[in-house]
Amino acid sequence: MLNVKPLAVAISLVAVSLGVALSTASDYSTGVNTDYPKRVFFGDLHLHSNISADAHSMGNLLLTNADAYRFARGEKVVASNGLPAQLKRPLDFLSVTDHAEFMGLFRMFTIEDPRLLNTDLGQAWLARYGTRPDPNEPNPTRLMARNPNAAFVNSINNPDAERDAYPAELKSAIWTDVARTADEFNSPGIFTAFTGYEWTAMRDGNNLHRCVILKDSADVAAGWLPYSAQSSSNPEDLWAALTEYESLTGGEALSIPHNGNLSNGAMWDTVDYDGDAIDSSYAEARMRWEPIAEVTQIKGDGETHPTLSPDDPFADFERWDEFNILNTVKTTPDMYPGSYARSALQRGLALEKTAGANPYAFGMIGSTDDHTSLATAEEDNFFGKFANSEPGVRTGTSRMAGLNADWELGASGLAAVWAPANTREDLFAGMKRREVYATTGSRIVLRFFGGWDYEPDSVHSPYFETIGYRDGVPMGGDLAEPTSDAPTFMVQAMKDPDAANLDQAQIIKGWIDGEGQTHEQIYYVALSDDRSVDPETGLPEPVGSTVDLENVSFSNTIGAVQLSAQWTDPDFNSDHAAFYYARVIEIPRPRWSEYDRKAFDREFSEAPRTVQDRAYSSPIWYRP
Repeated sequence: MLNVKPLAVAISLVAVSLGVALSTASDYSTGVNTDYPKRVFFGDLHLHSNISADAHSMGNLLLTNADAYRFARGEKVVASNGLPAQLKRPLDFLSVTDHAEFMGLFRMFTIEDPRLLNTDLGQAWLARYGTRPDPNEPNPTRLMARNPNAAFVNSINNPDAERDAYPAELKSAIWTDVARTADEFNSPGIFTAFTGYEWTAMRDGNNLHRCVILKDSADVAAGWLPYSAQSSSNPEDLWAALTEYESLTGGEALSIPHNGNLSNGAMWDTVDYDGDAIDSSYAEARMRWEPIAEVTQIKGDGETHPTLSPDDPFADFERWDEFNILNTVKTTPDMYPGSYARSALQRGLALEKTAGANPYAFGMIGSTDDHTSLATAEEDNFFGKFANSEPGVRTGTSRMAGLNADWELGASGLAAVWAPANTREDLFAGMKRREVYATTGSRIVLRFFGGWDYEPDSVHSPYFETIGYRDGVPMGGDLAEPTSDAPTFMVQAMKDPDAANLDQAQIIKGWIDGEGQTHEQIYYVALSDDRSVDPETGLPEPVGSTVDLENVSFSNTIGAVQLSAQWTDPDFNSDHAAFYYARVIEIPRPRWSEYDRKAFDREFSEAPRTVQDRAYSSPIWYRP
């Protein structure tokens, strides 16, 4: 995978570790032959601007995709609510992934753009919805009203390409502008802007959405028209379209599923879209196009669920689990295994035995899914999902997926990618090899390695990263053939300097036994403040809390700046396929809803008052 040349590095490391003089001048520079990713970059691969139909109809009338890039780069903008908005630190990368379905057309309809109104679709909309009765009407709510015939919702839940025909000339013009805007803001080495969009498929109201990310420049991307859910809600049809894209243009694409928690088990099912058993062809195609998944975001955390992980004290986090995304079918516990990442990873192990390939061997990222053009994932700087859920105007009455879409929104998340440099090529390669992780908003720096022959205490070596790559694999990798009795893992985490200290680091294992049953286990490998695991409960002592709710503040007088651990699996069975990933938890701090209470004197009485942000590494897999 990574072209690390071990011999010279090994010689240098041995010499240094033994405190002896280096034998030759060529061994002096310890950076030589260490061509692995040395930096982590934080960004958002799921954001909407005012050309998304739902974003525009819900009040984002002014902030464009260009504004979204400006904000992500650290510039100050004015939000739809009139408040100035700015990130404390710029993001490293962003993709504005506006919905392909009617991309740009709701805005054009609102301003009565003749390029739309003179088309068959524009005339049909005029006949159905009429012109604005009031020139000052704030948004085209008649287009987005929650009824079975609403244009956008109906087009993605019941696709009919002919009925929903998007005028090709308009689609091409808008898509070309999307790609050119990404190029305009792309600054290799400084800030990466990816051309992308969202394929917004649903089936019976169940979420099957994917964000499509292209590595390529506008000259390449604009040579193709985005495949939308108005043509098909079958993911295999999307993958076929991406195959066509790469063949036609010579470009590269990825598809990133999100919000399995709102899919009612459809996102990571045991059968394909047509109800047939998953076979190797399906499994290989899915991993070809979907090597990573978005497992935490504004519409709920999707790592796991308390019902699936009853022994996990951190499983109940920013939970959305009542209905599918359209609020049409209530979610029941039997749907959970296909809805959450940890159980999906377990399911993948089982399917590999029957299908011959694992369709769910994905890495994990977070992103926001903000529809405000503002990529905010900070508890003290959270601008909500839609313009009507921005600070100061959040009412607590908007509904989505059966929940209160204001206070139950989570200030989450971010995608972290390990790469040599902040460029499209390097970040895209990091995503394809799954050397990525998810955070729920904080910029925790997380390394995770696995191997068979790590020397004791290697995790504390100043050459930790070199050893990690040289003698094993990073997050997202597959363990080599065993050369010892059990694999050893190294986790190292550093706090976000602008956020909370670290409470603990864990390694989470999932495996399948000889009878085909799946299992999971949490190992508490590093605890702050000299705490220990209670031998009776098997749980760590609580870290405590410094949160001052009255003043909406906390202090980093508990917890750790850095946590590290080297751990060998004490329960390893070489006959059992398994995966391992690291989870790092922060100490408590006030939730975003508390900052709203203080700033706007607005209570969200049912909302949690504190939050413990976290990071999830991509797994490392063992295959017998």
